[in-house]
Amino acid sequence: MPAPERVSHYNEPQVMTVRLKRTSLSLMLCALLAYAQQAPKRAPDVRYEPSPDRAVTAMLQLAGVKKGDVVYDLGCGDGRFVIAAARDFGARGVGIDIDPARIAESVDNAKKAGVTRLVTFREEDLFEADFHEATVVVVALWPSLNLKLRPRLLKELRPGTRIVSIYHDMGDWTPEVARQVDGNKIFLWRIPEKPASVK
Repeated sequence: MPAPERVSHYNEPQVMTVRLKRTSLSLMLCALLAYAQQAPKRAPDVRYEPSPDRAVTAMLQLAGVKKGDVVYDLGCGDGRFVIAAARDFGARGVGIDIDPARIAESVDNAKKAGVTRLVTFREEDLFEADFHEATVVVVALWPSLNLKLRPRLLKELRPGTRIVSIYHDMGDWTPEVARQVDGNKIFLWRIPEKPASVK
């Protein structure tokens, strides 16, 4: 007598649908994780706008950048200031930006420029970052952010450290030099011997 047929409740299309849904969910989770790893820890303080190349060079010249300097760019964007400082002046550079996409772009640009041994890029909040070793600090921020940053610059940087800014000043802190390059304002300050005297 032949064995009775086994009745299967295995529904192939339904199982395939479940598998596809699981695969799609896994892909979505991976994409979300990748985005979370690339998204800034908080929204950047300013919209990214690359500074003109001529202004970059003029600011570094205004600051008297030379070999042996340590140039920090607070809000480095694509890294052009610290890359130019390393490539054109032989200085060491550190770029700080809260946006991981900008940091990745900076690292790539430094590789293309052949200056990776002289520059470092850090994904950090510029208002929390340690920049005490700087001999030159570059800022391309809004006026309110310059004013927010100013007390830290005066407190934490050594006397003689040069600060250069494009577009905006530092309120009632009179710049040592103010000029225009192709219609863009640039400013230079120097940390005084007695920073406590500057409010």
